[in-house]
Amino acid sequence: MKEYQYLLKKKGIRQSMSRKGNCLDNAVIENFFGTLKSELFYLKKYNDINQLKQDIEEYIYYYNNDRIKLNLNGMSPIKYRAHQCN
Repeated sequence: MKEYQYLLKKKGIRQSMSRKGNCLDNAVIENFFGTLKSELFYLKKYNDINQLKQDIEEYIYYYNNDRIKLNLNGMSPIKYRAHQCN
């Protein structure tokens, strides 16, 4: 949509999707946001944006460093990447 693209450009935001708008472009981040919402956001009522921001930052740290994933051989993303580089 031209108006949306103009607004993004005006705000200095670069659009992340391909020109064709392939839905697979955002699949990884969409999966992460779905997980974040089900494991964090929907479990608590937020009345303060600062508490939400803090919880999101803590969740991202947990997700990358401590949360194990079966498809990463039972390792966290950071441990998996470190293991693959060795």
